[in-house]
Amino acid sequence: MIKYQIENNLSPEEFKELLIKSTLGERRPVDDFNRIKAMIENANLIFTARVNSKLIGVARSITDFVYCTYLSDIAVDTEFQKQGIGKELIRLTKKETPKASLILLAAPKALDYYAHIGMTKHTACFVLKSDKDLD
Repeated sequence: MIKYQIENNLSPEEFKELLIKSTLGERRPVDDFNRIKAMIENANLIFTARVNSKLIGVARSITDFVYCTYLSDIAVDTEFQKQGIGKELIRLTKKETPKASLILLAAPKALDYYAHIGMTKHTACFVLKSDKDLD
């Protein structure tokens, strides 16, 4: 049985391990513990999915609860994927912030997934990784 809950004090070690097991670790700073720790500490809405206390899924968000929710990480252990866990984590996140638009940047391998579960693709997203990139 899967237990879903808000868990804002998630262990950075568990989070890192799940990122790796979900393949999201390929695009996250898993070799920089301080950044992983800060990612957890600075998020203000974290839902987890656990089986027998083992972390198998996480939805990590930054939100104002009324206008926008940035779902920064949605990760499910590859052994547990294709069971609706990611969709449930997204549903719970949206339910917790019903007035806010839920926004995420899709990982390349997940582009088709989000449309499949009913999310609308947006074409006007921009990313700035360094202030040196500004003209």
